[in-house]
Amino acid sequence: MKRVYCFGLLIACLFCCQLTLAQRKPIIFNHGKRVVIIMMDGFGMSYFNTAPMPYLKSMITNGGFFKQVNAMMPTVTNANNTSIATGTFPEVNGISGNYYLNEKGEGEYLEDKKLVLAPTIFQKLKGYGIKSALISSKKKSTTLLPAGADIVLSPETADSTWIARIGKPAPIYSAEVNYWTMQAGIYLLENHPDIACLYLHTTDYPMHTWAPSDSSSIKHLRTIDSYLKKIHEVAPDATILITADHDVNHKSRCVDIEKALLLQNVKVKAALSAEKDKYLKHHRGFGGASYIYLNNTADATNVKEALSKIKGVESVYTKAEAAKQYPLPANRIGDLVAFGDSTTVFGDLEGHAEEELPATYRSHGSVYEIKVPVIIINPAGKLPGESYFNYNKDLAVWLLDKKYW
Repeated sequence: MKRVYCFGLLIACLFCCQLTLAQRKPIIFNHGKRVVIIMMDGFGMSYFNTAPMPYLKSMITNGGFFKQVNAMMPTVTNANNTSIATGTFPEVNGISGNYYLNEKGEGEYLEDKKLVLAPTIFQKLKGYGIKSALISSKKKSTTLLPAGADIVLSPETADSTWIARIGKPAPIYSAEVNYWTMQAGIYLLENHPDIACLYLHTTDYPMHTWAPSDSSSIKHLRTIDSYLKKIHEVAPDATILITADHDVNHKSRCVDIEKALLLQNVKVKAALSAEKDKYLKHHRGFGGASYIYLNNTADATNVKEALSKIKGVESVYTKAEAAKQYPLPANRIGDLVAFGDSTTVFGDLEGHAEEELPATYRSHGSVYEIKVPVIIINPAGKLPGESYFNYNKDLAVWLLDKKYW
């Protein structure tokens, strides 16, 4: 009799544990609901406003949500993608850009998951027993943000199994590579219903190549719109969350800050473009923010004054000022931080301090690329008010907000 009683008690305890786990889950995942998060690289407000995306815009009108918000500064991919994927500011997650000077005084790409100091949304969901997947057109996101994801995939590194499923990926320097990423996401939605959270990250090569009104840009975003419709068709239960890391604008000139300072007989240890990554065909490593490392902290006033005299430098902050103004990790930015005006980028140049850029050149990194959309399609449960969403990272904050469980 005692055995029967103990067995029944055990079953009851297991049932209660399962119930507790279900109750702990963010409400959006209850009852078999899924979430698709799409980080559309470079899909700033100039592209959203111009793009003929009838499906997306009709879904916003018919019960969806839209708000213009701010991206993280500097407006580069890794700082923003990490903030979106963790729901935190860079000062918490530690990713200050695409590139920085590490503790050894060496330039380093911010592409290693060990550098991320906050748990990803995938790790948080795993704590609730929820499976997730990360698919990124850019390989760098799969080495930076894979922690906790059950499936991690990039067309840049797709194996024969995925090629058999989706086809051979297009090159990274193309619009078509984004279509492969979307198709892979649709495959998972159709064949892996156990994946409750799917995070898709596209590449901004099309935005670096074409202005919003260019016919090729319109074709690219119209095609993406058709994939959004397909996602909703194969996963009608899914809530789709869309945001971006930055806008992209034409820049007419590049300044090599180290060389420009030398023209004033001012020397610094290094001036690094926060935009610098391995996708040089996108932007040549030039961006609207520069981290300036001093030989001596006592040089700060002199260097700051010299920076203010360089054409195209719009604002200069000390480390402490930059960390406070744009919540940044003080140990992963320069002693000084410079931001460019609307037409200027910073980077390494061969043999000269300035270069006029062609009319086709487009990049980001400054405050002029900070406006991005937050979009929710097919929302599950009650949405918070508009004031809740002020940054692109707030999508992940809302997704796991206890007040909406």
